[in-house]
Amino acid sequence: MTRDDASDGASTDRGDAPSGADRELEAVVYDLDGTLVRLVVDWEDVERRLADLLDREDVDADPLSAWALLDAAEDAGVGDEADELIAEAEREGARESERLPLADELVAREVPVGVCSLNHERAVRIALDEHDLTQHVESVVGRGTVPERKPHPRALLAAVEELGVAPENVLFVGDSASDEETAERAETQFKWV
Repeated sequence: MTRDDASDGASTDRGDAPSGADRELEAVVYDLDGTLVRLVVDWEDVERRLADLLDREDVDADPLSAWALLDAAEDAGVGDEADELIAEAEREGARESERLPLADELVAREVPVGVCSLNHERAVRIALDEHDLTQHVESVVGRGTVPERKPHPRALLAAVEELGVAPENVLFVGDSASDEETAERAETQFKWV
């Protein structure tokens, strides 16, 4: 599915107004990397290091992405080590991250705000601190907060639950097809960055 395709018109929107705009917007949840900030992470290096880890376990890592490598590492019994390798790079990348213009929108919101990210929760919190956003965010869910990762809906639903609102009255703002799928599966509204 492309950005221009909407599955049913109820949960996704590429424009400025949330789809299903007749529904009351009670909260907004943002993705982090590529939405509010840009983490400075050398993903090629991370993938190379993950591939080396899997090589030691006799797992063929070529040509897997970082997230597929993490899945393979979990299957090989070295998931914690692989997750920490990624999390370390994310934490460092969060310290050096660039604030994106949408972060100003977050600050101006008059409804409860959350962040739901595939990045490790500690990296999310570091990035929020680095850019003076922490005091504007009521819920933070990252990798490790709940057992499932995006696009599983549990991560977004955990953020929504912390905000105390119904999923259909939440707008999830993100920059990837995975974010869109997460919103669809959690039955929230969605807006592309």
